[in-house]
Order: sequence, then C-alpha cells, then structure tokens
Amino acid sequence: MDTSTIVMLAGAVIMLIAAFWKAPEAAQKGLNATGALILEITPRMLAAFTLAGLFQALVPEDVIVRWMGHGSGVRGLLIGMTLGGLTPGGPMTHFPVIASLFKMGVGIGPLVAYLSAWSLFGLQRIIMWELPFLGPKVVALRFAVSFLFPFVAGWLCELLWNRLHV
Repeated sequence: MDTSTIVMLAGAVIMLIAAFWKAPEAAQKGLNATGALILEITPRMLAAFTLAGLFQALVPEDVIVRWMGHGSGVRGLLIGMTLGGLTPGGPMTHFPVIASLFKMGVGIGPLVAYLSAWSLFGLQRIIMWELPFLGPKVVALRFAVSFLFPFVAGWLCELLWNRLHV
C-alpha cells in the first residue's frame, strides 16, 4: 500500500469517527452515500482497468516506445496531443489507461501533452457542452488561443525531466 492510499484511508476513518461522534445517523447517511457511489462507479472502473490491461496486451510495447517514448520528440508530442484530444471519458476511465501508457514507456513529454490536450480539448466535451452553451465563436477562440499549450507543456516537461534526470 502506498502513502497516498494510507493517507486517504486514515482521512476516511477520521471522517467516519467524526460523523459518528456528531450524529450516528449522519455517519449512516454517509455510508449509504458511499455504497451508492461504489455501485455507480465500479462498472466504469472495471471497464477502464480492463481497457488498460488489454491495451498493454494488444499493443506491442516497442511500438509505443518508438512512437511516444522518451526522445520521440515532436512526433511523440503531436501524437500525445492528438490522442488526448480525441479520447473520450472522464478521470475514472482515463487515468488507468494513462498509467498503463506510462508503465509501457511513454515519455513524460507525450504523456503531459496527452493529459493537457485531454483537459483542454476533449472532443466530446466540446461537442456536448461548449458548442451548445458557448457557441462556435467562443469555442473557436478558446481553441485557437490554447492550441499550443499541450505541446509546450509536454516539451517543457520533457526538457525538465531530462535535465533533472528524474
């Protein structure tokens, strides 16, 4: 078990004790909400972990390293940006896949470009939320102004990673 898991478990136990101390019915209400969240999220997590595992099994590691590994340069950054912008899903489905890419040898630059593009340019978010609520002019302006951010973030992270010998 890693440190972050221990800290989160300790925080959960402390919150449960505090809620129980304040009012046992509040603690029960919180535990009921916990159960509902687990039932809602578990299928997504299982699907995400399955996708991540199958991705590792189906895509040869040497292909990933060749196209997006450390030192893949501009090509790796552009691939990371493109995949990040096109890949649908939220954090619960995304981060297991991202972790498997990192374990397979994706460089820090392409990984950060991927994450940044996913955060800024998620195609499903643009289509479902931004265009209907903000309109094409605002979306086009936001996209144009922030287009290079994932590339620059990935490039800077790769540069720092190499300099710091992380």
